[in-house]
Amino acid sequence: MTSTVLVPIDDSERSSDALEHALETHPDATITAIHVVDPRKFYTGTGIEGSITADYERIREGYEQQAQALLEDAREAATEHGVEIETEYVTGAVARSIVDYTADHDVDQIVMGSHGRSGASRILLGSVAEAVARRSPVPVTIVR
Repeated sequence: MTSTVLVPIDDSERSSDALEHALETHPDATITAIHVVDPRKFYTGTGIEGSITADYERIREGYEQQAQALLEDAREAATEHGVEIETEYVTGAVARSIVDYTADHDVDQIVMGSHGRSGASRILLGSVAEAVARRSPVPVTIVR
């Protein structure tokens, strides 16, 4: 029996599908929705010119606000299913943060969305879901 489920979320439709799947499949489990922001995004948004420190803070705050909005949406979706979930916001390398969180919090299963990339784009861009599935110490359900 699965008692703790981790659902990584972003603003994709696949992520919403994964949360929906977890809520329907594991209604009695403790479900945690996690949003991970890679801090490298903070730097790519700052550019080279101008005050990098000021830009970094502004961009970091923007990502944090976006994360809080995504997590609030996840809580509302859970409420519609009559389920209460926990939420977490983490900063770090996405796949590694998901796997580390899983190990550190005794998660029994991960349910996550796939962007459905195939061929060259999957090879060139990689896939967070694929990396998590390879490295996870627990079963991973990938919702397509």
